[in-house]
Amino acid sequence: MLVLTRKLGESIAIDDHIKIRVVQIKGKQVRLGIEAPKDTKIHREEVYLAIQDQNKESSQVSADKSKSVASLLKPLVNNNSGNKDSK
Repeated sequence: MLVLTRKLGESIAIDDHIKIRVVQIKGKQVRLGIEAPKDTKIHREEVYLAIQDQNKESSQVSADKSKSVASLLKPLVNNNSGNKDSK
C-alpha cells in the first residue's frame, strides 16, 4: 500500500484521468473530492463490500435456479431424444 501525506487543497493523481483532492479537514474527518471519468465506479469501501456480497448472493441464486431448470428439463430432453422422426 502506498501511503501519502497531503494537506488541505493538495491532490493525488492516478494515471491521467483521476484526481483526488483534500477539500476539507474537520476533526478526525477528511473530505475528499474525486475527479474521474463518468464510467469510473467510485464507492466508499463499506458500500463496495455490500455490493460484492449482494453480487455473490445473486450469482448463487442464479446457479441454483439454473440447476433447478436443468433438472426440470432433463426428463423432457431424454423423452425427445428417443423420438426420432422417420421419413
